[in-house]
Amino acid sequence: MSDINVTSTCKESYTTESVVGNFDLVIDATGEDGPDPNATLVADYASCFIPAFRVGANKEGFEDLGTVQVESSAELDDGDDLTSISFEIHVEADLGDSVDDVVARAEDICHVHSALREGLHADITVTDGADL
Repeated sequence: MSDINVTSTCKESYTTESVVGNFDLVIDATGEDGPDPNATLVADYASCFIPAFRVGANKEGFEDLGTVQVESSAELDDGDDLTSISFEIHVEADLGDSVDDVVARAEDICHVHSALREGLHADITVTDGADL
């Protein structure tokens, strides 16, 4: 038995409707009826990285980070393939000299980070002590 089961259906055009567990997800290759697959991947990566960042911070001794916000950007080549992803992470807590250690732990924990080819791992900058 599989750990993850998704049913994806495309009835016409380029819009795919997926059932992920109890949730419906619409992804449109043209970006008209929903986010396109690349945008969805970037959002998924950020959505995975934030909890990994929180766990990494906790393992470094930080109990409460407050709000964590990630501004993601990505570059595409001429074939619309992702060539780079960047995260600008803003966190209310002051992490001081532990920022790099927290990021390294988050990279080890984040499942999407592990699934991507190494050349596509996010370039990460962190602003701690952010007024969010």
